[in-house]
Amino acid sequence: MTQRFRLTLAQLNPTLGAIDENAALARAAWAESRDAGADMIAFPEGFLTGYQPQDLVMRTAFWRDAMDAADRLARDCADGPAIGIGAPFHGGRDLFNAYYILEGGKVRLRVTKQVLPNETVFDEKRLYTPGPDQGPFRIGPLLIGTPICEDAWWPGVCATMTAAGAEILLVPNGSPYFRGKMPIRHAHMRDRAAETGRAVIYLNLVGGQDDQVFDGGSFGVNPGAENGGDIAFQLPAFDEALAHIDLTETGAGWRIDPGERAPLPAEWEADYRAMVLSLADYMRKTGFSRVLLGLSGGIDSAIVAAIATDALGPDNVRCVMLPSEFTTETSLDDARAVAEALGCRYDIIPIAGPRAAVTEALAPLFNGTEPDVTEENIQSRLRGVLLMALSNKFGEMLLTTGNKSEGAVGYATIYGDMAGGYNPIKDLYKTRVFETCRWRNANHRPWMKGPAGEVIAPRVIDKPPSAELRADQKDEDSLPPYEVLDRVLDGLIDREASVAELVAEGFDRAVVKKVEGLIFTSEYKRFQSAPGTRLTPRSFWLDRRYPMVNRWRDNS
Repeated sequence: MTQRFRLTLAQLNPTLGAIDENAALARAAWAESRDAGADMIAFPEGFLTGYQPQDLVMRTAFWRDAMDAADRLARDCADGPAIGIGAPFHGGRDLFNAYYILEGGKVRLRVTKQVLPNETVFDEKRLYTPGPDQGPFRIGPLLIGTPICEDAWWPGVCATMTAAGAEILLVPNGSPYFRGKMPIRHAHMRDRAAETGRAVIYLNLVGGQDDQVFDGGSFGVNPGAENGGDIAFQLPAFDEALAHIDLTETGAGWRIDPGERAPLPAEWEADYRAMVLSLADYMRKTGFSRVLLGLSGGIDSAIVAAIATDALGPDNVRCVMLPSEFTTETSLDDARAVAEALGCRYDIIPIAGPRAAVTEALAPLFNGTEPDVTEENIQSRLRGVLLMALSNKFGEMLLTTGNKSEGAVGYATIYGDMAGGYNPIKDLYKTRVFETCRWRNANHRPWMKGPAGEVIAPRVIDKPPSAELRADQKDEDSLPPYEVLDRVLDGLIDREASVAELVAEGFDRAVVKKVEGLIFTSEYKRFQSAPGTRLTPRSFWLDRRYPMVNRWRDNS
């Protein structure tokens, strides 16, 4: 008789630190899996606590709460399918990133993570002890090996589990999004399937946590000749899903029955979805429901307004124009048009009066000096004061709207336009902002809470960028054209290229040196900037950690 096994995959969205809430999510999903006749339900890495807990996991009370919750979950779910769920485990001396197997009313065993990542956003070597070599565990007719996330990105752990008898590999993950990551995941799991001859099931978290977005996209691979293996099923990216996966024992071993293959979003949609989801979850998980932002009539604030509207709905977004004498009528018209197209509240607060008061207060000390960037920055800081006042009074989180190009070179006013609680375009270069606006105008998806159609007028996208802090100001008065700047930034930041390498690629040395200097001298601003959505492996925060005080320069 052919043996079969039903595995329910819980691609769900936990909240970090909400251990009881996460356990309740697990119990509800377990009940559905029981009703569907599952032999086991699997949750992703770190699900019970939320992921990544960072240094929080080292607090004794925290890991004890998680371990107690695992015990209670086992007791509550004694009569039905086994459970695999991620949570920390402390063995009396060492702390482990563990995967709990709950069966028959108790914690049957714990698999512990062996390969601890210590790169980009991960610091697991300072948090956990690596686990020892481990074999598979049996649930019904099936021996299951469980390499945890990074364990499966390298051959060793999977090979050891297979040699010990594992008949399939179930990989629970907390794998955050970056642009183009899904093909990398597919390639690694195909490699493991080819090396071991075992079906591989990759289960990922979904949801936002601080700057990181877990994009789901769980899938299964059967070993095969083409590309190392065939994708047997594909769950959607960025959406929660509870999927019942069937496996059948064949002459060649256990194989995943072919299932639905959800289409995956292309690059522009994936980035936009990540920004929308990260903002929505940051708001929900921190207890906020409404946002406001300064809407200047420029492209950056326009796309942030669109992201906020798609994340929260137009009724929860307030757009505020704060004009000075340098604000053009075009900017006033464009800001109003964006707010109206999105259906958001739109307020105007002129800053001429407050600016005059500050100028008068400073006049005795500024006497004899010439106006310069100081006076320009006062305008930006006054806007920050007024926006933060609205935030405090009405409980609306202030969004910042600076792009990655500006953040890289410090083209932003600390305590001014940098003020705020979250920045969804923090990891988006200016040239990508332009294209993202065009993409949003041309596309609408069911998960967007904002209106369909053209929400950012083409002239907002096409006009020369300007901070409008002085008469006829243009960004290119201070910076190289964004088409050039962003390519240099990509070299210096994303590729860590040397000055000499960029010059060899055809860039003017003086331009590269100027940009390099601006990057290094602006580190203190980035250190104090709001968190924002991570879209690349070289985002500003955990991915790229540079000193604020730094006299070194690349003279190659």
